[in-house]
Amino acid sequence: MIKYVNHDIVFGEFPDEISLAINLSLCPNFCPGCHSAYLQGDVGDELTEERLFSLIDDYDGEITCVGLMGGDNDWQRVEELLAAVKQQYHGRIKTGWYSGRQEMPAGIRLDCFDYIKVGPYRQDLGPLKSPTTNQRLYRVNNYELEDLTYRFRLRP
Repeated sequence: MIKYVNHDIVFGEFPDEISLAINLSLCPNFCPGCHSAYLQGDVGDELTEERLFSLIDDYDGEITCVGLMGGDNDWQRVEELLAAVKQQYHGRIKTGWYSGRQEMPAGIRLDCFDYIKVGPYRQDLGPLKSPTTNQRLYRVNNYELEDLTYRFRLRP
Protein backbone atom coordinates (compact mmCIF):
# COMPACT_ATOMS: atom_id res chain seq x y z
CA MET A 1 0.00 0.00 0.00
CA ILE A 2 1.13 3.53 -0.80
CA LYS A 3 0.28 6.38 1.56
CA TYR A 4 0.65 10.05 0.77
CA VAL A 5 1.14 12.84 3.26
CA ASN A 6 1.08 16.04 1.22
CA HIS A 7 1.74 17.50 -2.18
CA ASP A 8 3.00 20.66 -3.80
CA ILE A 9 3.63 22.20 -7.20
CA VAL A 10 7.39 22.20 -7.83
CA PHE A 11 9.66 23.38 -10.61
CA GLY A 12 13.01 21.81 -9.79
CA GLU A 13 12.45 18.08 -9.33
CA PHE A 14 12.11 17.13 -13.01
CA PRO A 15 13.88 19.34 -15.60
CA ASP A 16 11.64 21.51 -17.76
CA GLU A 17 8.48 20.31 -15.98
CA ILE A 18 5.90 21.90 -13.71
CA SER A 19 5.27 18.98 -11.40
CA LEU A 20 2.73 17.89 -8.87
CA ALA A 21 5.06 16.29 -6.31
CA ILE A 22 3.30 13.89 -3.96
CA ASN A 23 5.20 12.91 -0.82
CA LEU A 24 4.77 9.26 0.14
CA SER A 25 5.31 7.82 3.61
CA LEU A 26 6.45 4.40 4.86
CA CYS A 27 9.96 4.99 3.52
CA PRO A 28 12.11 1.95 4.38
CA ASN A 29 15.46 3.56 3.52
CA PHE A 30 16.16 5.56 6.72
CA CYS A 31 18.86 7.66 5.07
CA PRO A 32 21.00 9.44 7.69
CA GLY A 33 20.43 13.20 7.37
CA CYS A 34 17.13 12.76 5.50
CA HIS A 35 15.39 16.14 5.11
CA SER A 36 11.96 14.49 5.32
CA ALA A 37 12.39 11.96 8.14
CA TYR A 38 8.68 12.22 8.99
CA LEU A 39 8.01 10.27 5.78
CA GLN A 40 9.62 7.20 7.36
CA GLY A 41 6.55 6.74 9.56
CA ASP A 42 3.17 5.20 8.86
CA VAL A 43 1.38 8.50 8.26
CA GLY A 44 -1.04 9.88 5.70
CA ASP A 45 -3.83 8.42 3.62
CA GLU A 46 -3.85 5.68 1.01
CA LEU A 47 -3.07 6.95 -2.47
CA THR A 48 -5.64 5.29 -4.68
CA GLU A 49 -6.01 5.83 -8.42
CA GLU A 50 -9.14 7.87 -7.76
CA ARG A 51 -7.36 10.14 -5.28
CA LEU A 52 -4.36 10.49 -7.58
CA PHE A 53 -6.57 11.46 -10.53
CA SER A 54 -8.44 13.94 -8.32
CA LEU A 55 -5.18 15.61 -7.30
CA ILE A 56 -4.06 15.81 -10.94
CA ASP A 57 -7.44 17.17 -12.04
CA ASP A 58 -7.24 19.89 -9.36
CA TYR A 59 -4.25 21.27 -11.29
CA ASP A 60 -5.52 20.60 -14.82
CA GLY A 61 -3.71 22.84 -17.28
CA GLU A 62 -1.16 23.93 -14.66
CA ILE A 63 1.09 20.87 -14.45
CA THR A 64 3.04 18.87 -17.00
CA CYS A 65 4.20 16.05 -14.72
CA VAL A 66 3.22 14.12 -11.62
CA GLY A 67 6.01 12.83 -9.39
CA LEU A 68 5.74 10.29 -6.63
CA MET A 69 8.36 11.10 -4.03
CA GLY A 70 9.13 7.83 -2.28
CA GLY A 71 7.16 4.61 -2.36
CA ASP A 72 10.09 2.25 -2.00
CA ASN A 73 8.02 0.16 0.39
CA ASP A 74 5.78 -0.86 -2.56
CA TRP A 75 7.45 -0.02 -5.86
CA GLN A 76 5.03 -2.24 -7.78
CA ARG A 77 2.17 -0.03 -6.60
CA VAL A 78 4.11 3.06 -7.68
CA GLU A 79 4.45 1.45 -11.09
CA GLU A 80 0.71 0.62 -11.22
CA LEU A 81 -0.32 4.15 -10.24
CA LEU A 82 1.94 5.81 -12.80
CA ALA A 83 0.85 3.37 -15.51
CA ALA A 84 -2.72 4.39 -14.71
CA VAL A 85 -1.77 8.06 -15.10
CA LYS A 86 -0.26 7.35 -18.51
CA GLN A 87 -3.43 5.56 -19.58
CA GLN A 88 -5.89 8.06 -18.08
CA TYR A 89 -4.16 11.15 -19.44
CA HIS A 90 -2.93 9.64 -22.73
CA GLY A 91 0.63 10.84 -22.18
CA ARG A 92 -0.45 14.46 -21.61
CA ILE A 93 0.93 14.28 -18.05
CA LYS A 94 4.45 12.94 -17.65
CA THR A 95 5.33 10.65 -14.76
CA GLY A 96 8.26 10.60 -12.40
CA TRP A 97 9.44 8.66 -9.37
CA TYR A 98 11.98 9.63 -6.72
CA SER A 99 13.31 6.44 -5.20
CA GLY A 100 15.84 6.16 -2.40
CA ARG A 101 16.97 2.77 -3.67
CA GLN A 102 20.54 2.46 -4.88
CA GLU A 103 19.33 0.84 -8.11
CA MET A 104 16.05 0.37 -9.92
CA PRO A 105 14.16 -2.76 -8.92
CA ALA A 106 14.70 -5.79 -11.15
CA GLY A 107 11.77 -6.19 -13.51
CA ILE A 108 10.63 -2.55 -13.36
CA ARG A 109 8.47 -1.53 -16.33
CA LEU A 110 10.21 1.50 -17.73
CA ASP A 111 7.22 2.32 -19.94
CA CYS A 112 5.37 3.56 -16.82
CA PHE A 113 7.89 6.34 -16.25
CA ASP A 114 9.22 9.44 -17.96
CA TYR A 115 11.68 10.12 -15.13
CA ILE A 116 13.25 8.01 -12.39
CA LYS A 117 15.59 9.22 -9.66
CA VAL A 118 17.56 6.57 -7.77
CA GLY A 119 20.03 6.73 -4.93
CA PRO A 120 19.73 7.13 -1.20
CA TYR A 121 20.59 10.51 0.26
CA ARG A 122 24.15 10.45 1.55
CA GLN A 123 25.08 13.57 3.44
CA ASP A 124 28.78 13.10 2.64
CA LEU A 125 28.05 12.99 -1.11
CA GLY A 126 25.33 15.64 -1.20
CA PRO A 127 22.02 15.98 -3.07
CA LEU A 128 21.45 15.90 -6.83
CA LYS A 129 22.97 19.37 -7.27
CA SER A 130 26.30 18.26 -5.78
CA PRO A 131 29.05 17.19 -8.21
CA THR A 132 29.87 14.30 -5.85
CA THR A 133 26.31 12.96 -5.47
CA ASN A 134 25.57 9.27 -5.68
CA GLN A 135 22.00 10.03 -6.80
CA ARG A 136 20.99 9.95 -10.45
CA LEU A 137 17.98 11.28 -12.32
CA TYR A 138 17.14 9.57 -15.58
CA ARG A 139 14.75 10.43 -18.38
CA VAL A 140 13.23 7.32 -19.95
CA ASN A 141 13.28 7.41 -23.77
CA ASN A 142 12.09 4.26 -25.57
CA TYR A 143 13.34 2.01 -22.76
CA GLU A 144 16.70 3.80 -22.72
CA LEU A 145 17.87 5.80 -19.71
CA GLU A 146 19.32 9.26 -20.31
CA ASP A 147 21.20 10.58 -17.28
CA LEU A 148 19.98 14.13 -16.53
CA THR A 149 21.82 14.53 -13.22
CA TYR A 150 24.08 17.19 -14.69
CA ARG A 151 21.02 19.45 -15.11
CA PHE A 152 20.90 19.94 -11.33
CA ARG A 153 24.41 21.30 -10.97
CA LEU A 154 24.66 24.94 -10.04
CA ARG A 155 26.19 27.03 -12.75
CA PRO A 156 28.65 29.83 -11.88
